[in-house]
Amino acid sequence: MHPSRTPHASLLAAALLSLHAGAAETPEPAPAAPAAPLAETLEPAPGPALATDLPAPTTPASTPSDNVTINLIQRLVAKGVLDRAEADEMIRQAEADAAAVAAARQDIAALPAEPSADEEMTISYIPEVVREQMRDQIQQELLAHAREEKWSEKHSPEWTERLRPFGDIRLRSENIFLPTTVTTTDANGNLVIVEGNDNTGVFPNFNAINTGSPFDTSGTLFSPQHNVDQDRHRTRLRARAGMEITLGEGFDAGLRLATGETSSPVSPNQSLGATGGNFSKYAIWLDRAFLSYDAGPGDGEELTFLLGRFDNPFMSTDILWDEDIGFDGLALRGRASIRDSLSTFFAAGYFPVYNTDLNFASNQPAKFDSTDKWLAAAQIGLEWKINEQLSARFGLAYYDYDAIEGKLSTPFIPLTDKDAGDTDTTRPSYAQRGNTYMALRDIDNSTAANDFGNKYQYQYYGLATPFENLAATGRLDYDPSDTLRLTLLGEYIQNIAFDASAIDQIAVNNRGDSPGNGKPGAYEGGDSAWQVSFLIGNPALEKLWDWQAGVGYRHVESDAVVDAFADSDFGGGGTNVKGFTLGANLALSHAVRFGLHWMSSDEIAGPPLSSDTLQLDLNARF
Repeated sequence: MHPSRTPHASLLAAALLSLHAGAAETPEPAPAAPAAPLAETLEPAPGPALATDLPAPTTPASTPSDNVTINLIQRLVAKGVLDRAEADEMIRQAEADAAAVAAARQDIAALPAEPSADEEMTISYIPEVVREQMRDQIQQELLAHAREEKWSEKHSPEWTERLRPFGDIRLRSENIFLPTTVTTTDANGNLVIVEGNDNTGVFPNFNAINTGSPFDTSGTLFSPQHNVDQDRHRTRLRARAGMEITLGEGFDAGLRLATGETSSPVSPNQSLGATGGNFSKYAIWLDRAFLSYDAGPGDGEELTFLLGRFDNPFMSTDILWDEDIGFDGLALRGRASIRDSLSTFFAAGYFPVYNTDLNFASNQPAKFDSTDKWLAAAQIGLEWKINEQLSARFGLAYYDYDAIEGKLSTPFIPLTDKDAGDTDTTRPSYAQRGNTYMALRDIDNSTAANDFGNKYQYQYYGLATPFENLAATGRLDYDPSDTLRLTLLGEYIQNIAFDASAIDQIAVNNRGDSPGNGKPGAYEGGDSAWQVSFLIGNPALEKLWDWQAGVGYRHVESDAVVDAFADSDFGGGGTNVKGFTLGANLALSHAVRFGLHWMSSDEIAGPPLSSDTLQLDLNARF
């Protein structure tokens, strides 16, 4: 057998050849002839001793034969099951067998018409109809075997079967409406806000300060400020593409890339025309990259380990974790049945929030201690199938942030904006707005080096409170039919590490009006957040005209949660906001849907700040 051919092909072909040998014409009764010794009549016919001595096949490869078996061998060659050398060899052997059968017939014809009583001979006769059935049966078995092993099918590489690509594209028209500010002056000449938001410089953009050069508070310029008085319109794009990878033996992997104007943890949106404009290209970021191992028993029970950057493993709402947030680190997620209608779920993890630069401070030969920030979190919950139409889910979570709050530096004088303080790394590397801040640098103003505090007041800002959150999240689903679902969703969060009196001593924002004696106003921030939402519509947007609608209200105080990770849309993103949301989604096809959302928010603590946001989305997934 040729080493490149499979055993099944040669075995089946050999079976066909054996049938070919018996497919010669049926012997007819021989005429009477003179008797001869039986031994002579049974001697083998002369012929070649070896197959290699046979002449070349009488049927060329390209010429059809009147022999079914030879034609079938030619078809096997044409389909690549046999090669030409094998086929020629098999045809030579078949013709040699046919010649031997013909010679044997001549010898048989020479036997006496009526052998003596002590000389009996039996000649097997296979009817033509039986031979046809045998040929058909072998041919059907060969074809069935070819179909089963997909001889003619072109296979893609095996590794492609382990990949599942996916992605989505969202186009958004976003309008932000800010009220017009109306001011007047009081009897003492002080500016007073009559209507609208306070645009007098009381809304510092701490993220801009902390991610750039420190702000010199002794100067005559305003610090970077949030927009509070001018409407804005943005056309935004979000594009994500990734794949799930099956590695076998319980191991899987995931990878996803996404757009984004910055490396913000909560917004993959790219404003068209931003970051340079003039049709400049946009950045692509690594959004997900993880390995997972499923050690669960299956049948609805789960025990999965995650390592890398992955989706939020906790049950929550967007007042705590934005829907686009990704978690870095190690997590465990599981589920177990208690009884048929009741099960428990749990999740836990340890996540690096910030890792100090290896060379901090970069402009000093003697380096400062690192300030690594971590989040340890755990959640446990219950799922209850109350009846065929009603189900409930409830989770209780604990989130403990280590070293996320700011710390006051040792006293020093920053003579330039490049000089570093030993606690500069305690400032947030990303923030939205709403949290209360403290000054990080203890600047020595007792010497003439900085004119006794009249210059060189370069300052960074850190969070004024530690964060240790308890969060209770619940969901109730009612399905009166297969196409309609009513959902009630709620969450309550408390920052149990909050200390209002301690924050009041160091807070630089979220204060009320000054009493007019040169002292700042009283601290007005808070430590709790809650949200309730009602949703109605199809359980999923799977076909044309499927729809969902909802209404919600939230109240998120300044220091209830870390503003960097909360919803990035409501009230401009972050905390210290309250107000309503309205929204609806409509399926335009299985893969495309249209969305409309309205958000109206007001600031809770500090000067007045209101905003309204209208979003129109077109989302396609693949």
